[in-house]
Amino acid sequence: MKKRTLSSTAKAVALAAGCALTSFHVLAQSQLLVWEDIQKSVGNADATKAFEKQYDVKVTVQELPYGGQIESLRMDGPAGTGPDVVNLPHDQIGSAVVQGLLAPLQVDQAVLNTFTDSAVHALTYKGQLYGLPKAVETVVMVYNKDLMPELPKTMEELFTASKKFREEGKYGLLAKWDEIYYAYGIIHAMGGDIFGKNNDGSYNANSVLLNTPGAIQGGEYVEKFFKEKVFPRGIIGESGLNAVDSLFTGRKAAVVQTGPWSFQPYKEAGINYGVAPLPILPNGKHMGSFMGVKSYSVSSYSHNKALAQKYIEFINNYENSKRRFELTGEVPAVKALIEDPIIKNNEGARAVAMQAEYATPMPSIPEMNEVWAPANSALQLIATGKLDPKTALNNAVEAINMQIEANHAMMGL
Repeated sequence: MKKRTLSSTAKAVALAAGCALTSFHVLAQSQLLVWEDIQKSVGNADATKAFEKQYDVKVTVQELPYGGQIESLRMDGPAGTGPDVVNLPHDQIGSAVVQGLLAPLQVDQAVLNTFTDSAVHALTYKGQLYGLPKAVETVVMVYNKDLMPELPKTMEELFTASKKFREEGKYGLLAKWDEIYYAYGIIHAMGGDIFGKNNDGSYNANSVLLNTPGAIQGGEYVEKFFKEKVFPRGIIGESGLNAVDSLFTGRKAAVVQTGPWSFQPYKEAGINYGVAPLPILPNGKHMGSFMGVKSYSVSSYSHNKALAQKYIEFINNYENSKRRFELTGEVPAVKALIEDPIIKNNEGARAVAMQAEYATPMPSIPEMNEVWAPANSALQLIATGKLDPKTALNNAVEAINMQIEANHAMMGL
């Protein structure tokens, strides 16, 4: 009897423990923590409520700075306090994957087909998908219609107009071409690039193309705008973006190369502005640009990966992406929305969508981290006239290759 009593007790304890574990498992499965960009959670508020109701889950949304969420995930993930869903720039994906921070996604082809190919490609690392696109960003031209009623179609026409503005004590075009993010479209259109490609289309970090003849030609075109004093020295360096914005909102500059993040501030400043894709360069090619894709990705530390994927698929469908655009102005990567009147009739969104056709996703491989500083330094030396384009870009490529070898060779990347 005693043995049976003990056995029954043991069973009861085991059953209770099992029930507790099951209850905890159900509870864990019914909750999601989502990290969202600052002041952007309103864009998914309705979709999140609908998801909670449909899947009987509780979704908690926290806003964190967009570019720094991976840094926070690196600490909070292992501690068990991190999110299930993280919002990050696509060019951080390669490094995040190498660090083991993101979970691969298995998404039905029918769902993938709703997004632009370039956006999906940007979120793919070594053949594996690691996110779904929230929005796309690329630089465009924003012009003051009171100073320049219509933007010229070619960069040479814009250069000539800018010279005339200088004679009047104002500026025509202002652009941060001392930074590779803004100057890339020139270098690429002239025949240069950041990295070469492997046969499978992936980036080859051992082939840096920033000092090819085409890239040097692009550097010479950048040099022209500073040498001819179309661009002031004051826009060079870290404080340059503030100077550009100040001159434009102060109605002292007619055109600026910027992105959709500037639309609302310019509107609030009372500028009567228009937005257009980047002009055609002297070689007849459209000036390209870097395209950034904002990704919703699933943390590798999530205990609810399948549910987290369902969530990011849900909030990025046609209707929910459309609603998010209405509330935040972030241009979605949903193919059908590009032709929707809500995009076509919005001058800023339409210009971004049109420029995206000529844009290149920023390389998301970890080696891209080694490009920014040397490339920007080279362009600043060109802008200030301290080095000729060929020498500056040769030095940059040498520095990039050295940093890649030092920081990535041992990782087998």
